[in-house]
Amino acid sequence: MIKATKLLLVVLSLSAQAQDSPILNAYVEEGLRNNLSLRQESGEVAKVAETLRQAKALFYPRVTFAPTYSLAAGGRRLQFPVGDLLNPVYRTLNELTQGGGTFPQVENVNELLAPTNFHDTKLSIQYTLYNPEIQYNYLITNSLLSAQEARQRVVENEVRYAIEVGYYQYLQSLEAARITERSQGTLAELVRLNRKLVQNNAQTLDAVYAAEYEQSTLEQQRAEAAKNSVVARAYFNFLLNRDLNQEIRVDSTLLQRAEPELLPTEHWSGLAVSNRSELRQLQLSVVASEQTIRLHELAAKRPTVFVGGNAGFQGFGYTFKGQEYGIAQVGMSWDLFKGYERKSKIQQARIQTDLLKTKYEELENQIRLQVIQAEQDLLASRQSWQAATQGLTKAEQYFKIVDSRYRNGNALLIEYLKAQNDVQTARLRQSLTRYEVLIKTATLHKTSALP
Repeated sequence: MIKATKLLLVVLSLSAQAQDSPILNAYVEEGLRNNLSLRQESGEVAKVAETLRQAKALFYPRVTFAPTYSLAAGGRRLQFPVGDLLNPVYRTLNELTQGGGTFPQVENVNELLAPTNFHDTKLSIQYTLYNPEIQYNYLITNSLLSAQEARQRVVENEVRYAIEVGYYQYLQSLEAARITERSQGTLAELVRLNRKLVQNNAQTLDAVYAAEYEQSTLEQQRAEAAKNSVVARAYFNFLLNRDLNQEIRVDSTLLQRAEPELLPTEHWSGLAVSNRSELRQLQLSVVASEQTIRLHELAAKRPTVFVGGNAGFQGFGYTFKGQEYGIAQVGMSWDLFKGYERKSKIQQARIQTDLLKTKYEELENQIRLQVIQAEQDLLASRQSWQAATQGLTKAEQYFKIVDSRYRNGNALLIEYLKAQNDVQTARLRQSLTRYEVLIKTATLHKTSALP
């Protein structure tokens, strides 16, 4: 266990140099700026932020300018024979006073209930003194905004990881192409040597054909490697949201190793649990759900209190003279019974909270498992790299011996070709495992949400 831990420390020290690559870091920053998925997440965050502003606006007074003007025709009327009742009395009084009275004749009332040529031009103000729904709606929205920001960091972590892995895969494809080109040179030298041996009657013509056949086979491998390199470049440019054929800068110092520095690697699971934004997102969702419970509990027990008023002009015709009026109001709204709706909403919010807590526990266990898998994959890839490096050394030594023997006529062509293929395979395997260490390191960093 101690040996494995030391090996992991070495690997992480080497990977730190890769993470400090200025070229790779520049590509990561470019990808984070341009990635379409992150742009969508930024839009979601902005949308929730606007919802929060709307929730905050409910704390302020509401001022409304509301002028109305009415014209009416037909409909119900208010009819009252006030003239028929009063006019005989007024006439009698006027006669008794011998024409000196001042009692006029009164018309019967016959008015439309709907007023015509009537206006109500007012300014309304309403301010909520106490409303738990407004307060907790703001708190809930604020928690959801933080959860959405955590979701954005989750996507950012995934994009960062994808860019790093894509860059390593592109460099790996270039390395495979270079190894194939190098093998082509070795086979070209073999063809030249065999032709010379045939001319000196030291070898038969079939040796030349066999070497040329190996050349054609290797040419197919070279074409496949070139195709993989083009695809890897296109995929990496896709991650950066730019032209798929754009050239990619190669960091030639990425794999240069220095004396490793021992770094502490204990408590990877605890670090992952502390840093993973997925858990933070669920935590904030739990908070929002608990606030929803509190909202419904208070709304069921306490009333809403508000003050307000109207000020303006009201009357027939837009004259405004003598039409001023003002109204002040204090109001309260209290739902005493709504068919147990509040009780059902409280229970629903509690169920949602329990579900989120269960998801949190499950995700935490999954993350701990991911960390263990990432650690073991990294250790295995490191050991494979070491084994592949040793195997390449042995294959190259063996090839040198066989090459010398073949030139002196002491080895068969099949031995030479096998040794050459072994060297090429060993080089490809060593290149694959070398970049695999970087990829597994990036996986561990992503799993632990390291910057």
